[in-house]
Amino acid sequence: MTPAPLRDLLTTDNLTGLRAWLDDTGTLDIADELARLPQADQAVAFRLLPKDRAMAVFEALDPYHQQQLLDGLREDGVAELVAGMDPDDRARLLDEVPAGVASRLQAGLTPEQRESTASLLGYPPASAGRLMTPEYVSLRAAMTTADALSKLRRTTVDGDNLVVLPVTDDARHLVGTVALPSLVKAAPQTPVADLMCPELHRARAEDDREAAARLVQEADLLALPVVDSEDRLVGMITVDDAMEALEAEETEDIVRAGGSEPLGVPYMAASVFQLARKRAVWLLLLVVAAVLTVNVLQVFEDTLEAVIVLALFIPLLIDTGGNAGSQAATVVIRAMALGEVRFSDLPRIVWREARVGILLGAMLAGIGFPIAAVFFGPEVGLVISLTLLAICVWASFVGGMLPVLARRLGIDPAVVSAPLVTTLVDATGLILYFLIATAILSDQIGAATALV
Repeated sequence: MTPAPLRDLLTTDNLTGLRAWLDDTGTLDIADELARLPQADQAVAFRLLPKDRAMAVFEALDPYHQQQLLDGLREDGVAELVAGMDPDDRARLLDEVPAGVASRLQAGLTPEQRESTASLLGYPPASAGRLMTPEYVSLRAAMTTADALSKLRRTTVDGDNLVVLPVTDDARHLVGTVALPSLVKAAPQTPVADLMCPELHRARAEDDREAAARLVQEADLLALPVVDSEDRLVGMITVDDAMEALEAEETEDIVRAGGSEPLGVPYMAASVFQLARKRAVWLLLLVVAAVLTVNVLQVFEDTLEAVIVLALFIPLLIDTGGNAGSQAATVVIRAMALGEVRFSDLPRIVWREARVGILLGAMLAGIGFPIAAVFFGPEVGLVISLTLLAICVWASFVGGMLPVLARRLGIDPAVVSAPLVTTLVDATGLILYFLIATAILSDQIGAATALV
């Protein structure tokens, strides 16, 4: 594998080539290559960037790699970088670094910067308030287009935060939003009220950040106003921050659905010990839960001894049940994340998944019966086919129900993930298997027991 060009240039101390590479490479690509470098080399390459470009690259890094880079820079460079960040990005960085480092970084900020950053850090960690930027320009509904554009020309707020402009009354209560292109195209004397978007979307500062970000995505918004409990405007969530929040939330759900805990740092930055520690807790819990399966086998030990052939099908049946339950849980968890289902839909979800289980179980039973009947007899074939049907219905029922109940109880549905559903269905599926076998094969079991 050929090393990255940036690493090659640093290794050979080719500063001329390094400057040329930085000039010709996009901001995101530079950030990606910096994140792959050893910490000692990151600052060397970063110092060669022009000031404006350096700020853009720094903001493109995730908080973990931002902290790494800051550790390698001089104090004056660090203060300048942190001061130049947007308040919401600065708040996320300060939330990630150790308390002592955060205090040192805040000491280099102006009082206004410290105040805006502190206001964001005052909201709950996963709230919309942490995601918003307090830097915005608000308009009054009674303003004319000419007045509004004049106000925009005088502002020092970054242009990226001016694409959607909130409209408030004299008490800062949000009454609407207006898009910048609408202002530019309108006649000078047109009231801002006439240009406001017909539908007003908003989020409260204490709302969950995922719900706010999902609203930005589903309503195709470029920015979402954030209000306090009295509907007073306190900030704006821009589409780029919303997409980053969704990426973080979905990453967390995927990791938990796989039976692990989120790393909190990029994968390549995590140590082997960290990777093992994040997975160990789940593995221990699943091992404890798997004891149920062992207990079930112990309870039906006599049945297994009487009809040895039943043991051959145990792996097939528990795998089928686990897979069916995982499929149902994954689909429902994703639907919940997208806002497609809620707790009130639980009866419909259970009914739908039960019917899905019937269809899947009938299909597998139709395939399994003739095969098992030919090799092991029609009675064993009937046991296997009926068990496949019962397990698929039960697993789909459990997989569809548990995530919804978990959300209702305030538990992240991803915690009730595929591995947990699989382990639960394994044990209960074996109970169904042996109950069906006992009912159908009672004569064989009785005869074998009598011989013993």
